Amino acid sequence: MNKNHSLDQHAANFFSHCHGNPKKPLEVYMFIDPLCPECWALEPFIKKLLIEYGRFFTLRHILSGRLASLNLTKKRTPENIAQSWEKTASLSGMSCDGTLWFENPISSPYTASLAIKAAELQGRKAGIRFLRKLQEVVFLEKQNVSNEKVLLEIAKSVNLDVDEFQNDLFSTSAMKALQCDFKITTEMDVHEIPSLIFFHCDSDKEGLKITGLYPYETYVNVLEELIGHRLKPSQIPPLEMFLKFFKFVGTEEIAVVYNMTRKQVEREMKRFQLMKKVERVPVKYGTFWRYIE
Repeated sequence: MNKNHSLDQHAANFFSHCHGNPKKPLEVYMFIDPLCPECWALEPFIKKLLIEYGRFFTLRHILSGRLASLNLTKKRTPENIAQSWEKTASLSGMSCDGTLWFENPISSPYTASLAIKAAELQGRKAGIRFLRKLQEVVFLEKQNVSNEKVLLEIAKSVNLDVDEFQNDLFSTSAMKALQCDFKITTEMDVHEIPSLIFFHCDSDKEGLKITGLYPYETYVNVLEELIGHRLKPSQIPPLEMFLKFFKFVGTEEIAVVYNMTRKQVEREMKRFQLMKKVERVPVKYGTFWRYIE
């Protein structure tokens, strides 16, 4: 067995608890908008939470329907949206380039959300892969993700059945799935994004809602409160296994998951670069890293 195949298998085993499982005691609804920079900034915390405590909860992404916030109005000018993106990027370390709104503005935010539901028709994991790639394409590459050609490229890059995706894109099934997410958002009284609502599957108690970005420990505390005792985190995988599993990650994501400073991450990743295991992808704020197969 070659080393790469072995690493693949170990990574799959290691991260298996991150995926949905009906026997897990908790369910977490994550309300997001794929074009919201704060939702993008939440990514490092979600990765860490899934790795350390994913055996306790199933994560469900809900597209919130707060798309009106991206429609250009007198208050939401391109300048305002761009400024908000740049501020979030500089504070969070998760790069997003606000000049998109001057150079290649997103003409239909609704289409981007519809595309994610179309991808989900090929399975929950397919939907998550598509969502992540769409966020990379919009925040890092400044592409208009309401353009069908761009969406088809994303589908191809995350190994979806592209013909099936194209047929589903504006289908009744995708529209109904998106409307279902909007209905859940209304029923759960979610008015801001990102919002996380934590539920215990065996309890009639109301869920615990966290709106906005908080320190990582806050999310762990909520899990522990619902479970009723202190939780022992799962072991963090070796860095190379993490890189191989996620393929493309930011310095900030590595820093959060591994409790490192950005300088420490840069030093460690330079070592992987010299070994030709990763390539550096410079972005407007910081750096992303692509694992080389």
